[in-house]
Amino acid sequence: MILDDNVSIISVFTLSGLGETMEYRTTLFSLTLLYYIVIIMVNVALILTIILDGNLHQPMYIFLCNLCISGLFGTAGFYPKFLLDLLSYHHVISYAGCLFQAFVIYSSACSDFAILSVMAYDRYVAICRPLEYHSVMTKQRVTQLAFYPWILTFSLFTIAVTITIQMKLCQTHIERLYCSNWSVVKLSCSLTIPDYIVGYIIILSSIGHFIFILCSYTYLVRLCLESIKDRVKFMQTCMPHLLSLFNVSLALLFDVLNNRYGSRNLPQSLQNFMAIEFLVVPPILNPVIYGLKLTQLRNRILRGFMNGKKLSMFQINDTG
Repeated sequence: MILDDNVSIISVFTLSGLGETMEYRTTLFSLTLLYYIVIIMVNVALILTIILDGNLHQPMYIFLCNLCISGLFGTAGFYPKFLLDLLSYHHVISYAGCLFQAFVIYSSACSDFAILSVMAYDRYVAICRPLEYHSVMTKQRVTQLAFYPWILTFSLFTIAVTITIQMKLCQTHIERLYCSNWSVVKLSCSLTIPDYIVGYIIILSSIGHFIFILCSYTYLVRLCLESIKDRVKFMQTCMPHLLSLFNVSLALLFDVLNNRYGSRNLPQSLQNFMAIEFLVVPPILNPVIYGLKLTQLRNRILRGFMNGKKLSMFQINDTG
């Protein structure tokens, strides 16, 4: 770092959080690597299934594919660096790397809310206005809705990172396993109004999507109670969305509370859990929920698995 007018120009941050677990780092590294591989496998399997099967080229499955891509994008910002830290006794990250990690992880997390709100809108049109569904959910509309979460979150976090870059920092130690924009902001010599405004805009954006989803599903539940057919359709296609919503919401609530209002008196293990819960549970639970609950998708995955098994058996017999 370079000193200028008693203010440091920061080039490297140190990270905390792994101190209590370093004696188990070999075991933790193995389990984390295995878990990350499983996350990649289940999400890629679902994405490829949707892409390769023309029957699944429907708005609901396209948005689901988007949700899995978001999960892969977010975990790519955390797991590789975390695995490297488990192999090292010095947990540091460059200034640029810190901001990039924060951008990737939190733009992915916030895009999950936007994607789930898009999926809620799709289910609303499908169940409440079935005769108008294809005229409303045109290819152009689906494309716009698919890109909406990424455009929104990338714009918000680009602004947040731009403001953060202009701040003067007086500290270099981040008391977390990874970087967040707010953890860098807290290292500044003084906080300004724009720092708070952008942070609250991002939070309000997620809350707005959450409220929109709840309102949509409240209306759907009331409507579906009147019809057995609609009730079955709701249970098959909407319950996974609600499970994903509460899963992501609870996980991010943990992180926001810990990030902004966390106390040093909390055990380090609990702080770590609150910080990484949304990077551990949603990325693997979302594809599993949808893969098991959506009948057409589940059947396609099972059919592909059985075909692959038969092909392997045929190759073994042919070789023999």
